[in-house]
Parts: sequence; structure tokens; C-alpha cells
Amino acid sequence: MQFKKYVTEEDALKKIKHYCAYQERCHSEVKEKLYSFGLYKQPVENILSKLIEDNYLNEERFAIAFAGGKFRMKHWGRKKIEYELRQKQVSTFCIKLALKAIDEKDYHSSLLKLATAKWNSVSDEVVYARVAKTYAYLLQKGYESSLIQQQLQQLQNK
Repeated sequence: MQFKKYVTEEDALKKIKHYCAYQERCHSEVKEKLYSFGLYKQPVENILSKLIEDNYLNEERFAIAFAGGKFRMKHWGRKKIEYELRQKQVSTFCIKLALKAIDEKDYHSSLLKLATAKWNSVSDEVVYARVAKTYAYLLQKGYESSLIQQQLQQLQNK
């Protein structure tokens, strides 16, 4: 039988500062990590407030970095980004800020690029199947259905 090693509050603070300095983190990730150290509610709350005070933890900064990264690297749409941020228990205010930080022009050009690539990759299908597959793909990527429909109209008219 293996016993869990408990960490003191000071050691936990040192470890978690390093954890937060390495990459932007949300409050729920940090809280989960602190509980994994074997700490109880009060020490976890103390450490969280210290991290926020020392600017190691900033939900707004995390949300903007997360949204920008997922958009640029994985070409996620706003809906998927919003869903993932909600899963990480980020506040609605911070989610709105993060989504506003995505440039509208870049967002539309990313949608066009993804739509065109998918449309061309299913070229051997009948038009209805091409539309359905491209629509489903873009919806899964998190783009808004109204924007997808506009994009598909343009692709069909080419």
C-alpha cells in the first residue's frame, strides 16, 4: 500500500508558482493541482489568493492567451473556444474579452481557408454530400452556422 506524500503550504506555493510561470493557467487547473498535493480547502484558498496577488494567476490573461492560441494553432471557431473556456470554469466576462481579442478579418480568412480545403478534399462527392461534409467539419471546428452557410454559398457559386 502506497501512502500519498503531503506537501507543506510553503512547498506547495513554490511548486505552484513554477507551474504557473511555465504557462498561463486557469483557476480550476491550479486548484486541481493544489488538491493533488494533498492540501485541504483553506490552504488551497490561501495559495490561490497569494498567486492572484502576485500576478501569477490572471483569468483574463489566461482566457485571451487560450483563445488566441487555439484559434491560431488549431483554427478553432468561437463556439468551440467558448465551450472549452466554460469547461475550465472561466467567467463569462473573461470569455467575452477573449473572443473579442480574435481579429474579425483573420477569423473570416481562417474559415475561408478551412472551408476551401475541406471542399476540395471531398471533390469526388455529389454537391449535396460535399456541402454536408464541409458543413459538419466546420461546425465541429466551432464556427457559427450562419458564417458556414455564407461560406458554402460562395463555394458552390464558384
